[in-house]
Amino acid sequence: MAEKKLTFEQAMGRLEEIVAQLESGDHPLEDALSLYEEGAKLMKQCTTLLDKAEQKVMKLRTDSSGELTEAPFAPKE
Repeated sequence: MAEKKLTFEQAMGRLEEIVAQLESGDHPLEDALSLYEEGAKLMKQCTTLLDKAEQKVMKLRTDSSGELTEAPFAPKE
């Protein structure tokens, strides 16, 4: 069966649940390892989604010829 891809928010929510469960220390080693593995997969998925979002965040600006161009987003300091 194929795994359902979660949204970023869903993946982060599940990851927070896993962290809380692992921090409680109430799980046998085998269950804790399974939770850890699930968390590692979710972390990788979240990182991938964040990387994709970062690549999409672009700022339009006018170049010297008056044409609109895309440039990486850089917040003003």
